Amino acid sequence: MFENLREDWRTYEKDLGRQGLWVMAVYRFGVWRYWVKPRILRIPFSFLYRVLKVWSQILTGIDLPCEVKIGRRFRIDHFGDIIISGDAVFGDDVVIRNGVTVGLRRTGERGAPVIGNRVDIGAGAKLLGKIHIGDDVVIGANAVVLSDVPSNSLAVGVPAQIRPRKPAPERRDEAGTASCIS
Repeated sequence: MFENLREDWRTYEKDLGRQGLWVMAVYRFGVWRYWVKPRILRIPFSFLYRVLKVWSQILTGIDLPCEVKIGRRFRIDHFGDIIISGDAVFGDDVVIRNGVTVGLRRTGERGAPVIGNRVDIGAGAKLLGKIHIGDDVVIGANAVVLSDVPSNSLAVGVPAQIRPRKPAPERRDEAGTASCIS
């Protein structure tokens, strides 16, 4: 837990004022409590987690259950109105902005999105249902994604239209060698 918290601290640029950091600390605590094996010892930690989670939701407007599987360097860039289903799975280096919903398509129907590595999810985007989002994908602001998105793509619109991402423009340095701008 503490190694993950240190990495979260670096991910949020050591800024205690970032609400995403608060949510990640509560999330890490919620995951850690499952490692306490005797149930009788875990009960007070579970109670504390539930209280912290409610306070976190009230203060930040972000609902991140501890059942979500999150990769490394997960970043919530903006405050509020973020709802994530407990069935969701996130890869490494995922960025989420305000107003994002990652969840079930219909109530009573299991299956939430599985999101790859280096995915950037724009403000107000909705990712719903049992879909797979590939690596290096950008989800545009207010996009409603209801189907799979292949790697290295852009998803924009309602419902989302999938487009290939353009490669990064090349830049020549003084020696004349090409390098990609990232």
